[in-house]
Amino acid sequence: MNTVSYIAKHIPVSEKQITNTVKLLDEGATVPFISRYRKEMTGDLDEVAIGEIVKYKTAFEALEKRKESVLSTIKEQGALTPELEKKIQTADTLTQVEDLYLPYKKKRKTKATVAKEQGLEPLAKVILQQKEEELLFVASQYLNDTIPTEEEALQGARDIIAEWINEDEKVRNRLRRLYQRKASIKSTVIKTKKEDQEAQKYQQYFDWQEPLHKCPSHRLLAILRAENEKVVRVKIEVLEDDALDIIDGVMIKTNVEACTDQMFLAISDAYKRLLTPALSTEVLNQAKEKADDNAIKVFAQNLKQLLLASPLGQKRILAIDPGFKSGCKVVCLDEQGDLLHNENIYPHPPQRDVTGGIKKIKSLANAYKVEAIGIGNGTAARETEAFIKKIPFDQSMQVFMVNESGASVYSASKIARAEFPNYDVTVRGAVSIGRRLADPLAELVKIDPKAIGVGQYQHDVDQTKLKNELDTVVMSCVNSVGINVNTASVPLLSYVSGIGEKLAENIVSYRSENGALQSREELKKVPRLGGKAFEQAAAFLRITSPTHPLDNSAVHPERYQLVSKMAKEAGVPLAELIGNKPAIAKIKLQNYITDEVGLPTLNDIVKELEKPGVDPRKKAAVFEFDPNVKTIEDLKSGMKLPGIVNNITNFGCFVDIGIKESGLIHISKLANEYISDVNSVVQLNQHLMVTVMDIDLQRKRIQLSLID
Repeated sequence: MNTVSYIAKHIPVSEKQITNTVKLLDEGATVPFISRYRKEMTGDLDEVAIGEIVKYKTAFEALEKRKESVLSTIKEQGALTPELEKKIQTADTLTQVEDLYLPYKKKRKTKATVAKEQGLEPLAKVILQQKEEELLFVASQYLNDTIPTEEEALQGARDIIAEWINEDEKVRNRLRRLYQRKASIKSTVIKTKKEDQEAQKYQQYFDWQEPLHKCPSHRLLAILRAENEKVVRVKIEVLEDDALDIIDGVMIKTNVEACTDQMFLAISDAYKRLLTPALSTEVLNQAKEKADDNAIKVFAQNLKQLLLASPLGQKRILAIDPGFKSGCKVVCLDEQGDLLHNENIYPHPPQRDVTGGIKKIKSLANAYKVEAIGIGNGTAARETEAFIKKIPFDQSMQVFMVNESGASVYSASKIARAEFPNYDVTVRGAVSIGRRLADPLAELVKIDPKAIGVGQYQHDVDQTKLKNELDTVVMSCVNSVGINVNTASVPLLSYVSGIGEKLAENIVSYRSENGALQSREELKKVPRLGGKAFEQAAAFLRITSPTHPLDNSAVHPERYQLVSKMAKEAGVPLAELIGNKPAIAKIKLQNYITDEVGLPTLNDIVKELEKPGVDPRKKAAVFEFDPNVKTIEDLKSGMKLPGIVNNITNFGCFVDIGIKESGLIHISKLANEYISDVNSVVQLNQHLMVTVMDIDLQRKRIQLSLID
C-alpha cells in the first residue's frame, strides 16, 4: 500500500487527482496556492478536498513510521516471521498494527510473566489445547517449593492463558465490534461533590447513562470535563454475558471438562482484568477523538465566519473600551489604524461626568475628523452606546458595537507590546477594538484563536489538532481576501501562503529600510525570500498603486505574459483591459488553453480582470439593540428582540441581545423543520429578530427562538 492508494480508500477522489496533489504538497506548495493556482493539476479540487488529502497523507506517514518501529522491535527479538511481517506491512490502521505488536510488546512484571518464570507455560499450553482429561495429574508434575499445590500451578497457567486471550487478535476484534455497537457510557456523582455548589453545573450527569455511539459530542465532552474536575466517575460498559460468549466462541474448542473449566476461569479473568480496561479506554478514546473533531469543526466554522466578518474599511475611527469605575478608554485612529490620541472619560457612575464626556468626544470627533465610532461590547457597553447617541455631532456618525473577545489577551501579548511599547494595556485594548471594526481579519490574526471565544469545549479537545485546524482556517481566510503587502503586520503576513513568521519579519524590515514596495517583483529583493516562496506568496500579496497594473489583483505573476496577449487580442493596453468588460468579452479563452493552463484558470483570470482585487467580505452594517432591554430582569416571555449571533455550537447558537447574558436558540427552535447543521440556518455575526421563550433568573439562562 502506498500513499495514494491509502488516501483513495478514504476520500472519493481519483488517484490522478491525489497523485498530483501529493506531488505538489511534497514540493512545498500550500493548500491555498494549490486550490487557486494549480486547478488543472488537481482536477479543480477545492481547499476542503485538498485539506482531506493532507489529513490522510499525514495519517499514512504516521502509520508507516509506526510499522517501521514495530517491525524493528520484533526483529530485534528474533520473533519476526514472514507471515507476521506481511500482516504488519498490509495493516491499514494503527489499531491493527498495535494488536499485532501486543504479544511482543515489552511488559512490566505481570502475573503471566511470573508464571512463565516459574516454568508453567507448558501447562498453560496443555490446557489451551483442551485435550487432557487428567489435568490434576499433569499439574502435579509442576509442584516445587514455590508452587506447593496443583491449584496454584493451575492458577499460574490460567494467568498465562488470560494474557494470551488478551493478545488474541480475533478476540480483540470481535469484542471491539461489540463495544463499538453496544457500549454505554455511565456517569455517577462522587458523593463528596453532590452538594458542592461549583459541581451543580454538571447536575444532569450525576446519574447518567446512554449508548456511547449516540452520545453527542458536546455531551461527551461535558461528561469528560466533569470527570476531569473529579465531580463524576465515568464507566464504559457492555453486557458481560455478551462479551464472554464472544470469547468462549473463539477460545473453547472441545468438551473436555477438566480443561474447559480452567479455560472458562481464564476467560473470565482475561475479560475483567485485561480486556475490559483496555477496550473501554480504546472505545472511549475513539469517541473522544470523534467528539474532538466535531468540536474543532464547529470552532473552525465559527472562526472562519468571524475572520471574514464585514470590515468598515479605511476610515478614521474613534474606539471606546467601556467601563464604570475605571472610566472609558478612548482612542482615535487614522485610516491605517495608527494611534493618534488616547485619553479617559467618566460618563458613568460613580463619577458620572456626562457633560465633560460629551464635550470631549465631540471635540475629538472634530479634531481628528472621525468617521465612525466603535464600542467594545463588554462591561458598560450598552450604557456607553446610549451616552454616545446623545451627543449632537457636527457630522453624520455611525456607531458600531464591536465584539471585544480576546482584546485583553492581545493587549497583554508580545505583539501588542512590540506595537505599542510606550502605552499600557488599556490603550492597546481600545486600539484593538477600533482596528477590529476597520478590518476584523487583520486584527484577529494577532490573537490566539482559542482566546476569541467562539468555540465549544476548545480547552478540552486535542490541542495539537485544534491548533493545526485553526491555523489552516486563518491561512485560508487571509489568502482568500488578499493582503496589502505595504500595510500588513507581521502576524498577518505570516499567514500568507509560503511566507511564515521569519519572512514576514523580513518583509516588514525591508519596508522600514526601503519604503513601500512598488511591485511584486520587488519582493525578490527581500532577504531569504527565494523563488519558491515568491511562487507561493506573490499572488496573495497586493500592491496598491503598483508599477505593474496586475500587481493589485489575484492574477499570478506567472500568468502576466498570458494576460498581455489577451490585452493585445482585445486591442487595448494591458492597464486598460482591467475592469473593461466590453474588451474582456472579445477574448476567446479557447486560444489560450495549454497543457498547464485550462479553462478553470482562464475563467479565474477573466473574473479577476473584471473586478480586480475585490474584497469578498460584505461591508459592515450598523446594528441597534432594543433600547428598553438593559438587564435580564427587563425580559418577558414572548418579547421580540433584535440580536447578533455570537457563538455557534452543535446544539444551537448563542445570541447577544444587548445584555450581559447571551440567549440560546436550541437547534430545535431554529426552523419549523428538522435541522442537522446549525450553520445551515445561521452564521456568526448574523443579525436576527428572536422571540424570548423562557427566562431562568436564578441560573441566568435565556431560551430564544427563531420560530414564530
